[in-house]
Amino acid sequence: MLDAVVVGAGPNGLTAAVELARRGFSVALFEAKDTVGGGARTEELTLPGFRHDPCSAAHPLAVNSPAFRALPLERYGLEWLHPELPMAHPFPDGTAAVLSRSVGETAASFGPRDAGAYRRLVEPFLPKWDTLARDFMSLPLTALPRDPVTLARFGLLGLPPSTWLTRRFRDERARTLFAGLVAHVMAPLGGFATGAVGLVFALAAHARGWPVARGGSQAISDALAAYLKDLGGSVHTDYEVKRLDDLPPARAYVFDTSPTALARIAGFGGHYANYRYGPGVFKIDYALDGPVPWTAPQARTAGTVQIGADSTEIAAALRAASREGRAPDAPFLITVQPGVADPTRAPAGKHVFWAYGHVPHGWTGDLTDAIERQLDRYAPGFRDRVLARATAGPPELAARNANYVGGDIATGAVSGLQLLLRPKLSLFPYATPHPAVFICSSATPPGPGVHGMSGHNAAKAVWRRLRQP
Repeated sequence: MLDAVVVGAGPNGLTAAVELARRGFSVALFEAKDTVGGGARTEELTLPGFRHDPCSAAHPLAVNSPAFRALPLERYGLEWLHPELPMAHPFPDGTAAVLSRSVGETAASFGPRDAGAYRRLVEPFLPKWDTLARDFMSLPLTALPRDPVTLARFGLLGLPPSTWLTRRFRDERARTLFAGLVAHVMAPLGGFATGAVGLVFALAAHARGWPVARGGSQAISDALAAYLKDLGGSVHTDYEVKRLDDLPPARAYVFDTSPTALARIAGFGGHYANYRYGPGVFKIDYALDGPVPWTAPQARTAGTVQIGADSTEIAAALRAASREGRAPDAPFLITVQPGVADPTRAPAGKHVFWAYGHVPHGWTGDLTDAIERQLDRYAPGFRDRVLARATAGPPELAARNANYVGGDIATGAVSGLQLLLRPKLSLFPYATPHPAVFICSSATPPGPGVHGMSGHNAAKAVWRRLRQP
């Protein structure tokens, strides 16, 4: 009998399997797709030689993840590549605010009236960032805080809505960039703890940047899988699990799946009936015959580029997708251009590029024209660079990754108490009604993103059970 079986080979499932194997437990991992990866994959979606990341491409949380930093992933081919700027937010007038590795450069891009306010916001946390990241991403109750005072100070700033936090800024440039940071998790700007979301992304950039993985996000998943095999674990792909009886006998089962999929497989009935899924996204992967012709020079050297004219436009786009049930007329866009740091992604002189906007849960429309109108506002002539495009709305995203229910790439609404207490209001979020079954997906704390910490935290709960006589 195996000690543990893990279902789902996304970053969290892979991390949970690695953490258990590192501690001497026998582990087998099962994945329905033909490759490991989940939200960290790389495929030729458009033309031969153009390597696209179907979901996550820039990795501020991965490079700062306490779980990943403790693993020898570089021995298995993972190499982080850093663009000159982690992120830029261009404006219609051709200027841009930036999120730089340098706090000073970032503050200066906001203008003199907000530079000091931004410094005072982030600089107290940077010397203690590694401890803060570990404490913040290990909650709740998976480990006692190493620095409870700093965590409490962070909570006082971060738990209120982001709109409260941005009141300290006098001009729109800083408010707009910060609103864009919050929108990465598709959370309404006035929601509970959204200030913490923006702060985490900003601090992560200043600490270690927003890099891409050389060759594509698949390199993260492949490194985790290779390390797992070296530890004696086994990986089985093309293996869809429809019920627990499909799996070999084990002392514990760990699911990197959505809560509703787990309930269906394990026979938990309506245990997760109150779990809420959030808005979806409409994503386009492009093959381009050259770099994106951004008007703002800063955007040309940034790995990630946010598109939204101001915080009001961003808030309206989020509100349309999450509350009004319609696609926004001017969608807020998150875009990534890996080629500014990693030219291996496309043939010489060519580029891969992706962009997505928020749409209602399960939406079946086509946002291509609205997305490209937005891109043309900030990069005139963009459409002339397009060699090929691959579009994916909520149905296509859910088909690619079963965890993206209704196109929700966060595997659950990141709003209200569910931002922190997911998938249920519980001090033991990785446990389920069955004492030998656990959940480790992005539906558990600390939530969405490629960081492996949900898997790391769940593994702790599993090995505590396995050590019991």
